Amino acid sequence: MTESLAQLAARPVLVVDFGAQYAQLIARRVREANVYSEVVPHTMSAAEMLAKNPAAIVLSGGPASVYADGAPALDVALLTAGVPVFGMCYGFQAMVQALGGTVAHTGLGEYGSTQALVTDLSSTLFNGQVAEQSVWMSHGDSVTEAPAGMKVTASSPGALVAAFEDDERKLYGVQWHPEVVHSTYGQQVLENFLIRGAGLAGDWTASNVVEDQVAAVREQVGTGRVLCGLSGGVDSSVAAALVQRAVGDQLTCVFVDHGLLRSGEAEQVEQEFVAATGVSLVVVDAREQFLTALKGVSDPEQKRKIIGREFIRCFEQAARDLVGSTDGSGEGSERHPVEWLVQGTLYPDVVESGGGTGTANIKSHHNVGGLPDDLQFKLIEPLRMLFKDEVRKVGLELGVPESIVWRQPFPGPGLGIRIVGEVTAERLSILRAADAIAREELTAAGLDRDIWQCPVVLLAGVRSVGVQGDGRSYGHPIVLRPVSSEDAMTADWTRVPYDVLAKISTRITNEVPEVNRVVLDVTSKPPGTIEWE
Repeated sequence: MTESLAQLAARPVLVVDFGAQYAQLIARRVREANVYSEVVPHTMSAAEMLAKNPAAIVLSGGPASVYADGAPALDVALLTAGVPVFGMCYGFQAMVQALGGTVAHTGLGEYGSTQALVTDLSSTLFNGQVAEQSVWMSHGDSVTEAPAGMKVTASSPGALVAAFEDDERKLYGVQWHPEVVHSTYGQQVLENFLIRGAGLAGDWTASNVVEDQVAAVREQVGTGRVLCGLSGGVDSSVAAALVQRAVGDQLTCVFVDHGLLRSGEAEQVEQEFVAATGVSLVVVDAREQFLTALKGVSDPEQKRKIIGREFIRCFEQAARDLVGSTDGSGEGSERHPVEWLVQGTLYPDVVESGGGTGTANIKSHHNVGGLPDDLQFKLIEPLRMLFKDEVRKVGLELGVPESIVWRQPFPGPGLGIRIVGEVTAERLSILRAADAIAREELTAAGLDRDIWQCPVVLLAGVRSVGVQGDGRSYGHPIVLRPVSSEDAMTADWTRVPYDVLAKISTRITNEVPEVNRVVLDVTSKPPGTIEWE
């Protein structure tokens, strides 16, 4: 019988983050095998990790040498508790060190694409694969002697011991990064560990997410009334559809037009989503409210927090208005309080706001780090532990139209965080016009499914010299940021055809008088985030 989401979450695969760039990517790869995973910091004690009753543990890579001062250590208790463990890169070497093997400075570091030779194709990790594999290495130290009881199953030019396993103790490891696409059999290696090594069934599916979260929301809410902050994006739309399935007309969706939207967005939300779902929708015109609150503010973190705060204030007022309309007496608020607020918070939002790995806050998401302390609602966040691709699957399972499910992501703070500098009505108008042109041309070129999203950024505090109308101009630069990604935790810049870029640039500089320069951002994530602010 398929386990419920709650049962699966009660026995997660823990991804221990040793400071890797790709700890969240590892968690995603585990979920691609239909196995539930969570990221935890290496600073969490072994006792705390084991108290989570993990089905298995994956040890991530990391930037440090195991011999460096202050390098993260691995408590051997994790390796002797009977829980299946898989170490990769730094995690592999940490296992060796904890179990009494030898990690040495051999001077034979390996970085990038490397050929590994698998010496046992009947082994747990490498069953069904080929002997010579292209793998992605990133190590200076190497394992020269495997711990007692470990069977060495692969080597590389710079690593005599590049993989090992012990089926009896259910301990496994590889020197490379199987989570990245550059390791040609990487996903199969990881899935072999999960299925063959740890004996997991792979029951993490969109259907059991829907079934379990619907039941959880019903139990959580009871007969209470619920508001959903609907932006029209994928996350809030799927969250709204899920909660509506759970509580029906107890849900009212509130769409806040904060004036930070792209061209035509408010109309699209009112028409498409309501037509598809039949939800009760209240539209709040808060454009002046948000602009007033953002006046004079340039700091991106402060802007995010202000936007988050004003969102909540709008929802609180909407709740009061709804209560007042429940009946004609003054007793409506006593009998029909609105207690709950639905948000489309995702796992990457939690992680990047400092709530997932115990590491530094990359940026406060308006729905995580930007909430006011005096919040008057209890939160419902049915997507909080999901990545974006999982949310899309859940949306399709719920019957949300593909036009919404496959819409390019757009941040809750909207264009407010795509203006580098103070947000004003004039700057919003400039950016809105440039953004509309970029979207039109990308759609006309058939690139909507190839591009995760294309933020268009206005450098409000920068002026560049140009020539327009046979005269000198002193206008704003616009930045195009087309990126390809699966979940926004990592991303690469999209190689948009030059003729498409030329059309976008020509149209923006011709049709938006305040702009005289268009530039292209070719930074991957990491090191750069997708949004500029």
